[in-house]
Amino acid sequence: MVVRHDKDSCALIDIQPLAILREIDRAGSLSRAAEQLNLTQSAVSHAIRRFEDRHGVKLWEREGHKLRLTLAGRYLLELAMRVLPQLEHGANVLEDYARGRRGAIRVGMECHPCQDWLMRVVDPFLAEWPDVELDVTTAFQFGGLAALQGHEIDILVTPDPVEQAGIEYTPVFDYELVLAVSETHPLAKKSQVQPENLADEVLVTYPVARERLDIYTGFLVPAHVLPHRHRTVETTDLMLKLVASGRAVSATPDWLLRGAKGVKGVKLGRGIAKSIYLGHRSGETASYLDGFIVLAKSVEL
Repeated sequence: MVVRHDKDSCALIDIQPLAILREIDRAGSLSRAAEQLNLTQSAVSHAIRRFEDRHGVKLWEREGHKLRLTLAGRYLLELAMRVLPQLEHGANVLEDYARGRRGAIRVGMECHPCQDWLMRVVDPFLAEWPDVELDVTTAFQFGGLAALQGHEIDILVTPDPVEQAGIEYTPVFDYELVLAVSETHPLAKKSQVQPENLADEVLVTYPVARERLDIYTGFLVPAHVLPHRHRTVETTDLMLKLVASGRAVSATPDWLLRGAKGVKGVKLGRGIAKSIYLGHRSGETASYLDGFIVLAKSVEL
Protein backbone atom coordinates (compact mmCIF):
# COMPACT_ATOMS: atom_id res chain seq x y z
CA MET A 1 0.00 0.00 0.00
CA VAL A 2 1.30 3.45 -0.90
CA VAL A 3 0.61 6.24 1.55
CA ARG A 4 0.50 9.68 -0.03
CA HIS A 5 1.06 12.85 1.96
CA ASP A 6 -0.41 16.15 0.88
CA LYS A 7 2.39 18.72 0.56
CA ASP A 8 0.56 21.46 2.47
CA SER A 9 -0.55 19.18 5.32
CA CYS A 10 3.04 18.63 6.46
CA ALA A 11 4.34 22.15 5.78
CA LEU A 12 6.95 23.32 8.24
CA ILE A 13 6.09 26.03 10.72
CA ASP A 14 7.62 29.43 9.97
CA ILE A 15 9.45 31.23 12.74
CA GLN A 16 7.89 34.65 12.12
CA PRO A 17 4.37 33.77 13.40
CA LEU A 18 5.95 32.29 16.53
CA ALA A 19 7.83 35.53 17.15
CA ILE A 20 4.67 37.57 16.51
CA LEU A 21 2.57 35.57 18.98
CA ARG A 22 5.27 35.76 21.64
CA GLU A 23 5.63 39.51 21.19
CA ILE A 24 1.85 40.09 21.32
CA ASP A 25 1.76 38.11 24.57
CA ARG A 26 4.61 40.23 25.95
CA ALA A 27 3.42 43.62 24.69
CA GLY A 28 -0.30 43.11 25.28
CA SER A 29 -1.46 44.46 21.90
CA LEU A 30 -0.97 43.99 18.18
CA SER A 31 0.22 47.56 17.63
CA ARG A 32 2.89 47.46 20.35
CA ALA A 33 4.06 44.03 19.16
CA ALA A 34 4.42 45.34 15.60
CA GLU A 35 6.48 48.24 16.91
CA GLN A 36 8.80 45.94 18.86
CA LEU A 37 9.27 43.75 15.79
CA ASN A 38 9.96 46.74 13.53
CA LEU A 39 6.96 45.82 11.37
CA THR A 40 3.79 47.62 10.40
CA GLN A 41 0.55 46.45 11.94
CA SER A 42 -0.74 45.42 8.52
CA ALA A 43 2.43 43.36 7.88
CA VAL A 44 1.89 41.50 11.16
CA SER A 45 -1.76 40.81 10.32
CA HIS A 46 -0.81 39.64 6.82
CA ALA A 47 1.84 37.24 8.20
CA ILE A 48 -0.70 35.68 10.56
CA ARG A 49 -3.36 35.37 7.82
CA ARG A 50 -0.83 33.71 5.51
CA PHE A 51 0.03 31.23 8.27
CA GLU A 52 -3.66 30.52 8.96
CA ASP A 53 -4.39 29.92 5.28
CA ARG A 54 -1.39 27.64 4.90
CA HIS A 55 -2.22 25.45 7.92
CA GLY A 56 -6.02 25.75 7.86
CA VAL A 57 -6.36 27.06 11.43
CA LYS A 58 -7.36 30.28 13.16
CA LEU A 59 -4.83 31.67 15.66
CA TRP A 60 -6.92 34.43 17.20
CA GLU A 61 -10.35 35.99 17.28
CA ARG A 62 -11.22 39.61 17.98
CA GLU A 63 -13.29 40.61 20.98
CA GLY A 64 -13.77 44.33 20.51
CA HIS A 65 -10.31 45.87 20.56
CA LYS A 66 -8.73 42.78 22.12
CA LEU A 67 -7.39 39.57 20.62
CA ARG A 68 -8.29 36.18 22.07
CA LEU A 69 -6.11 33.22 21.13
CA THR A 70 -7.81 30.10 19.86
CA LEU A 71 -6.73 26.65 21.02
CA ALA A 72 -4.40 26.51 18.00
CA GLY A 73 -3.08 29.99 18.83
CA ARG A 74 -2.48 29.05 22.47
CA TYR A 75 -0.61 25.91 21.40
CA LEU A 76 1.53 27.92 19.00
CA LEU A 77 2.33 30.47 21.71
CA GLU A 78 3.46 27.71 24.08
CA LEU A 79 5.55 26.27 21.27
CA ALA A 80 7.10 29.70 20.67
CA MET A 81 8.02 30.01 24.35
CA ARG A 82 9.92 26.70 24.13
CA VAL A 83 11.46 26.89 20.68
CA LEU A 84 12.44 30.55 20.20
CA PRO A 85 14.83 30.70 23.19
CA GLN A 86 16.62 27.62 21.85
CA LEU A 87 16.91 29.12 18.37
CA GLU A 88 18.17 32.40 19.82
CA HIS A 89 20.75 30.48 21.87
CA GLY A 90 21.72 28.56 18.74
CA ALA A 91 22.27 31.82 16.87
CA ASN A 92 24.56 33.02 19.67
CA VAL A 93 26.51 29.75 19.55
CA LEU A 94 26.98 30.06 15.79
CA GLU A 95 28.19 33.62 16.27
CA ASP A 96 30.68 32.33 18.84
CA TYR A 97 31.96 29.78 16.33
CA ALA A 98 32.22 32.46 13.65
CA ARG A 99 34.22 34.74 15.95
CA GLY A 100 36.43 31.94 17.30
CA ARG A 101 35.05 32.09 20.84
CA ARG A 102 33.71 28.53 20.87
CA GLY A 103 35.15 25.26 19.61
CA ALA A 104 37.42 22.41 20.64
CA ILE A 105 41.15 21.88 21.03
CA ARG A 106 42.72 18.44 20.95
CA VAL A 107 46.24 18.56 22.39
CA GLY A 108 48.71 15.80 21.61
CA MET A 109 51.67 15.20 23.92
CA GLU A 110 55.09 13.99 22.79
CA CYS A 111 56.69 15.22 26.01
CA HIS A 112 56.13 12.82 28.91
CA PRO A 113 57.51 15.12 31.64
CA CYS A 114 55.39 18.06 30.40
CA GLN A 115 52.18 16.84 32.03
CA ASP A 116 52.52 19.04 35.13
CA TRP A 117 53.41 22.08 33.03
CA LEU A 118 50.44 21.46 30.72
CA MET A 119 48.04 21.35 33.68
CA ARG A 120 49.22 24.84 34.64
CA VAL A 121 48.21 25.94 31.14
CA VAL A 122 44.91 24.05 31.13
CA ASP A 123 43.48 25.53 34.34
CA PRO A 124 43.57 29.22 33.28
CA PHE A 125 42.60 28.29 29.71
CA LEU A 126 39.42 26.53 30.83
CA ALA A 127 38.57 29.51 33.02
CA GLU A 128 39.11 32.00 30.20
CA TRP A 129 37.42 29.93 27.48
CA PRO A 130 34.45 28.20 29.16
CA ASP A 131 32.77 27.34 25.84
CA VAL A 132 35.81 25.60 24.32
CA GLU A 133 36.23 21.86 24.82
CA LEU A 134 39.75 20.59 25.53
CA ASP A 135 41.14 17.08 25.25
CA VAL A 136 44.67 15.78 25.82
CA THR A 137 46.08 12.57 24.37
CA THR A 138 49.41 10.79 24.22
CA ALA A 139 48.19 7.94 22.03
CA PHE A 140 48.77 8.39 18.29
CA GLN A 141 48.25 5.74 15.65
CA PHE A 142 51.13 6.94 13.47
CA GLY A 143 52.93 9.46 15.69
CA GLY A 144 52.26 13.02 16.77
CA LEU A 145 53.17 14.77 13.53
CA ALA A 146 50.97 12.44 11.48
CA ALA A 147 48.13 13.00 13.96
CA LEU A 148 48.52 16.77 13.53
CA GLN A 149 48.61 16.51 9.74
CA GLY A 150 45.62 14.15 9.77
CA HIS A 151 43.52 16.51 11.94
CA GLU A 152 43.41 13.99 14.81
CA ILE A 153 44.83 16.71 17.06
CA ASP A 154 45.05 20.50 16.80
CA ILE A 155 48.20 21.21 18.84
CA LEU A 156 51.26 19.01 19.31
CA VAL A 157 53.48 19.51 22.36
CA THR A 158 56.92 18.26 21.35
CA PRO A 159 60.62 18.75 22.12
CA ASP A 160 61.54 17.53 18.64
CA PRO A 161 59.89 19.60 15.90
CA VAL A 162 60.03 18.09 12.42
CA GLU A 163 59.79 20.66 9.64
CA GLN A 164 56.91 19.84 7.32
CA ALA A 165 54.93 21.91 4.83
CA GLY A 166 51.74 23.18 6.39
CA ILE A 167 52.99 22.89 9.99
CA GLU A 168 54.18 25.77 12.18
CA TYR A 169 56.02 25.50 15.49
CA THR A 170 55.93 28.03 18.31
CA PRO A 171 58.65 27.71 21.00
CA VAL A 172 57.20 28.03 24.50
CA PHE A 173 60.16 27.45 26.84
CA ASP A 174 63.82 26.40 26.84
CA TYR A 175 65.53 23.89 29.12
CA GLU A 176 68.64 21.74 29.43
CA LEU A 177 68.71 17.96 29.43
CA VAL A 178 70.85 16.81 32.38
CA LEU A 179 71.78 13.49 33.94
CA ALA A 180 69.75 12.92 37.09
CA VAL A 181 71.71 10.95 39.69
CA SER A 182 71.39 10.22 43.38
CA GLU A 183 73.04 12.81 45.61
CA THR A 184 75.25 9.98 46.95
CA HIS A 185 76.22 8.69 43.48
CA PRO A 186 79.92 9.13 42.54
CA LEU A 187 78.85 11.02 39.39
CA ALA A 188 77.15 13.66 41.57
CA LYS A 189 80.62 15.05 42.35
CA LYS A 190 81.38 15.75 38.69
CA SER A 191 80.71 19.08 36.99
CA GLN A 192 79.86 17.16 33.82
CA VAL A 193 79.67 13.54 32.69
CA GLN A 194 80.96 11.92 29.52
CA PRO A 195 79.34 9.07 27.57
CA GLU A 196 81.78 6.48 28.94
CA ASN A 197 80.62 7.33 32.48
CA LEU A 198 77.30 5.67 31.68
CA ALA A 199 78.76 2.37 30.43
CA ASP A 200 78.27 0.70 33.83
CA GLU A 201 74.97 2.42 34.69
CA VAL A 202 71.31 1.44 34.57
CA LEU A 203 69.60 4.11 32.45
CA VAL A 204 65.88 4.65 33.06
CA THR A 205 63.74 6.51 30.51
CA TYR A 206 60.14 6.92 29.47
CA PRO A 207 58.85 4.23 27.08
CA VAL A 208 60.03 6.01 23.93
CA ALA A 209 61.95 4.50 21.00
CA ARG A 210 65.72 4.96 21.39
CA GLU A 211 65.99 6.83 18.11
CA ARG A 212 63.83 9.54 19.68
CA LEU A 213 65.75 9.80 22.96
CA ASP A 214 68.31 12.63 23.03
CA ILE A 215 70.47 10.78 25.54
CA TYR A 216 71.09 8.21 22.80
CA THR A 217 71.02 10.27 19.61
CA GLY A 218 72.88 13.30 20.95
CA PHE A 219 75.19 11.78 23.55
CA LEU A 220 75.75 8.00 23.70
CA VAL A 221 75.47 6.78 20.09
CA PRO A 222 77.91 9.37 18.62
CA ALA A 223 80.48 8.15 21.17
CA HIS A 224 79.66 4.45 20.44
CA VAL A 225 78.66 3.87 24.06
CA LEU A 226 75.63 2.12 25.50
CA PRO A 227 74.55 1.89 29.14
CA HIS A 228 74.94 -1.36 31.04
CA ARG A 229 71.16 -1.70 31.09
CA HIS A 230 68.18 0.28 29.84
CA ARG A 231 64.77 0.10 31.50
CA THR A 232 61.62 2.16 31.04
CA VAL A 233 58.93 3.49 33.38
CA GLU A 234 55.68 5.29 32.72
CA THR A 235 55.76 8.05 35.33
CA THR A 236 58.13 10.82 36.36
CA ASP A 237 57.60 10.13 40.07
CA LEU A 238 58.76 6.52 39.76
CA MET A 239 61.71 7.56 37.61
CA LEU A 240 62.93 10.06 40.20
CA LYS A 241 62.43 7.57 43.04
CA LEU A 242 64.60 5.03 41.22
CA VAL A 243 67.26 7.69 40.70
CA ALA A 244 67.11 8.92 44.31
CA SER A 245 67.51 5.34 45.57
CA GLY A 246 70.69 4.92 43.51
CA ARG A 247 69.19 2.15 41.37
CA ALA A 248 69.42 4.08 38.10
CA VAL A 249 70.36 7.33 36.39
CA SER A 250 68.17 9.24 33.97
CA ALA A 251 68.43 11.95 31.32
CA THR A 252 65.93 14.50 32.60
CA PRO A 253 64.89 18.09 31.87
CA ASP A 254 66.57 20.32 34.45
CA TRP A 255 63.27 21.91 35.47
CA LEU A 256 61.93 18.55 36.65
CA LEU A 257 64.62 18.35 39.30
CA ARG A 258 63.65 21.56 41.06
CA GLY A 259 62.53 20.53 44.51
CA ALA A 260 63.25 16.82 43.87
CA LYS A 261 64.65 15.24 47.03
CA GLY A 262 67.83 13.17 46.96
CA VAL A 263 68.49 13.89 43.27
CA LYS A 264 71.09 16.05 41.55
CA GLY A 265 71.39 17.11 37.90
CA VAL A 266 74.80 16.88 36.19
CA LYS A 267 75.60 18.44 32.82
CA LEU A 268 75.81 16.00 29.89
CA GLY A 269 79.12 16.79 28.18
CA ARG A 270 79.08 20.40 27.08
CA GLY A 271 75.34 20.49 27.61
CA ILE A 272 72.23 19.49 25.66
CA ALA A 273 70.01 22.52 25.13
CA LYS A 274 66.37 21.80 24.28
CA SER A 275 63.08 23.63 23.79
CA ILE A 276 59.42 22.67 23.98
CA TYR A 277 57.36 23.63 20.94
CA LEU A 278 53.69 23.80 20.11
CA GLY A 279 53.05 22.51 16.60
CA HIS A 280 49.91 23.59 14.77
CA ARG A 281 48.59 23.59 11.22
CA SER A 282 49.44 26.68 9.17
CA GLY A 283 46.57 28.96 8.20
CA GLU A 284 44.18 27.74 10.90
CA THR A 285 43.10 30.72 12.96
CA ALA A 286 40.77 30.77 15.93
CA SER A 287 40.87 33.03 18.93
CA TYR A 288 40.91 30.10 21.34
CA LEU A 289 43.88 28.49 19.57
CA ASP A 290 45.79 31.75 19.77
CA GLY A 291 44.71 32.08 23.39
CA PHE A 292 46.06 28.63 24.25
CA ILE A 293 49.44 29.42 22.70
CA VAL A 294 49.68 32.79 24.45
CA LEU A 295 48.89 31.16 27.81
CA ALA A 296 51.40 28.37 27.17
CA LYS A 297 54.17 30.91 26.55
CA SER A 298 53.31 32.83 29.72
CA VAL A 299 53.31 29.88 32.15
CA GLU A 300 56.58 29.62 34.02
CA LEU A 301 58.12 26.28 34.91
